[in-house]
Amino acid sequence: MEKESGFVKGLQRWTMAITVGYLVSACSLAIPRQYIDQAVPGVTLTALASNLEAYQEKIVILGGVIVEEQDSDEHVFLRLKNRPLDKEYRPHRPLSLDGPEAGYYWVMMGRGELPEQHREWARVTVVGQIIGKRPSAATPAALEPVLAVLYLRGWADSIMSSSASTTRGDRNRSISVPKGARGEFGQQ
Repeated sequence: MEKESGFVKGLQRWTMAITVGYLVSACSLAIPRQYIDQAVPGVTLTALASNLEAYQEKIVILGGVIVEEQDSDEHVFLRLKNRPLDKEYRPHRPLSLDGPEAGYYWVMMGRGELPEQHREWARVTVVGQIIGKRPSAATPAALEPVLAVLYLRGWADSIMSSSASTTRGDRNRSISVPKGARGEFGQQ
């Protein structure tokens, strides 16, 4: 009986260790699993920029740094400088600051969906649906991808704070780019 009791206790410890390990690994991801499961795996900004039509209406996960903000009547557009993601979906600086992965893209969300503290974010993880392209703020002849936000996680500067905040996009959102929204802050 004592052998069986020791075996049961060992089995319980083993089961608890597996459960804790699973929970810790699940909590270490930057975004909820439901978005990871919906997204096309391994999409990079280089792949999007070279063949945007192939990803139209698909869900992707990208990282970045907010460099510009533009308001329209119903939406907020954020221009992000790309930051490649690690295996936990945390954005990091690309190997080359001038290479194709150092490019830009836009995210669109409802005006009321963006948290006030977004200006304090050092980095962002974005889950979004590809809805089109819009002129680059730096080179209007160049076009940059636009993602309608499904989920957005902001990362504070790790030196100042380890906090993060998140927002979810409205599932009933419009997925078209307004005609008047062009270039940097509405300029042609």
